[in-house]
Amino acid sequence: MTLGVSYSPNGSVVRVWAPLVKELVLQIIKPQRRRIVLQPQERGYWTAKLPGDFKPGASYLFDLDKTQTLPDPASCFQPEGVHGPSEVVDHEQFLWADSSWMGVALKHMIFYELHVGTFSTEGTFAGVMKRLKDLGDLGVTAIELMPVAQFPGSRNWGYDGAFPFAVQNSYGGPRGLKALVDACHRQGLAVVLDVVYNHLGPEGNYLSRFGPYFTDRYKTPWGPAINFDGPDSDEVRNFFIENVLMWLRDYHIDALRLDAVHSILDQSAKPFLQELAEAVREFNRTSPFPRYLIAESDSNDSRLIRAEQLGGLGLDAQWSDDFHHCLHALLTGENIGYYADFGSLDQLAKAFRQAYVFTWDYSSARRRHHGHSPQGCRQEQFVACSQNHDQVGNRMMGERLPGLVSFESLKLASGLTILSPYLPLLFMGEEYGETNPFLFFVNYEDPKLNQAVLEGRRAEFKNFDWKGELPPPPDPSTFDQSRLQWEKRNSQPHRTLLCWYKRLLELRRSLPVFFQGRIEDQEASSDAKRLILLNRRWCAQQQILLIANFQEAEQSTKISIPNGSIWKKTLDSSAQEWKGPGPLSPQEITKTQEIRLAARCMVLYQSPLNPTISQDV
Repeated sequence: MTLGVSYSPNGSVVRVWAPLVKELVLQIIKPQRRRIVLQPQERGYWTAKLPGDFKPGASYLFDLDKTQTLPDPASCFQPEGVHGPSEVVDHEQFLWADSSWMGVALKHMIFYELHVGTFSTEGTFAGVMKRLKDLGDLGVTAIELMPVAQFPGSRNWGYDGAFPFAVQNSYGGPRGLKALVDACHRQGLAVVLDVVYNHLGPEGNYLSRFGPYFTDRYKTPWGPAINFDGPDSDEVRNFFIENVLMWLRDYHIDALRLDAVHSILDQSAKPFLQELAEAVREFNRTSPFPRYLIAESDSNDSRLIRAEQLGGLGLDAQWSDDFHHCLHALLTGENIGYYADFGSLDQLAKAFRQAYVFTWDYSSARRRHHGHSPQGCRQEQFVACSQNHDQVGNRMMGERLPGLVSFESLKLASGLTILSPYLPLLFMGEEYGETNPFLFFVNYEDPKLNQAVLEGRRAEFKNFDWKGELPPPPDPSTFDQSRLQWEKRNSQPHRTLLCWYKRLLELRRSLPVFFQGRIEDQEASSDAKRLILLNRRWCAQQQILLIANFQEAEQSTKISIPNGSIWKKTLDSSAQEWKGPGPLSPQEITKTQEIRLAARCMVLYQSPLNPTISQDV
């Protein structure tokens, strides 16, 4: 690292960007108290060589102009929380056992998003490690951690981080995260880490005392915007690029999910995200396994993932909110907030064909045109889900999908998501139908902030037609209610749902059409009257046909196929082995015929041939 304390047995140095101070002093707290005056360098940097006994485990603070004593902005560990001293970390001390790890290709990524604090009873990285075999047996290929950068208190989603380089102390700190990543790689699982570069949390955020990290030229929903394009923004960019490289280099992270990039406000000719993508590509030149950048964005802007040569920013992939919203609105009938834009089966067919529904179309929720075409992008550049932390946790009562729809609808939602053209993402517990909510929770040390969050959430939900009383985010019981109930996997119908997910993921991994086809190599159509979706996809080896009935009753549709072709049924969500009412669709389709489907049912057919399929509407 070029920022903070760089430890070496041959001589350590400290380097801080603090252009707003006139004197900067390092206060060593242990092993023994002493003061070291830093020397000013060009462009607002300060540096000093450190004594030989300043080793890993030593703690320190910075004295700014004799008026404030604060932690290191680039601290790697805050063992006493956001207001306590920083601790020296030697990243070379950890003995990695993943030297044979080759990574997971982007097209083979199957994500399992989890929150460390509520995933296990321990609420730590060690608690996650105890379940890695379960996740491997499930069939996912990557775990995705919600943010682990140091946040105030011990209960938080992680998006209120105040120290981007420090690993949350209550989760197990730097060593705990490294042990988890190492164990994941041994299990054959990649690790994706959620990072936040659009804002910092309100408590423990001391960056503005050191330099112009923030700007008042823009506003974000969560506080001051980060200065990515104003005066001194070069050094701010360097700070966050160094942070990205630290996660890849020192923690062996496989991919980073960049939170809400639409709130990274930047008008420069080379946006920060483009510079970041260039830095990761350069890192990949010598990396033993590939690393990726995956954006979260609600802008439907394919420039994020287009190559620089095509006028893009060069990120590797992005979440597809439209896919989720289409599916959720169809299954639940909800039409409030952004769901007002969705609810048509034609939209879901369009999402299958090109990930986005809004491609410069009018959005009633936004009251303007929205999005543009992703033509030319690859299917592995989009991530699709039926549940995630945002879509569950930002409901007032944190209801998961099992609390909103039937068992048959759960199987339909998971089948279409996992077997979609895009990279599937599961939210922790959905594979067995977790019924505990995932609520919004915080644990600020400042009681005024806790009260402000409570009032803000109440105001946010005032215009929503949701029943009940908001669970108070600062209340420990709100956090406790959000923990997974792993024992549910062993009872019905949860056990059957778990087996259903395992079967879907087995198909996703084993059939080439799900990871070798192109986004263009498909047809998707809908019968709006009968609420039936048809999706055919193909590659050189095979083709598949997905048929889904969104009606709450049995339904039929006429399938037209050329003579001589044979389609064999591989999966039917209405089968009794999946606790369905019993299948109505035939085991084979060999001619143009009427196909009957059970209510809220999904059927998968395979064929080695490549005929044209059509749906008579």
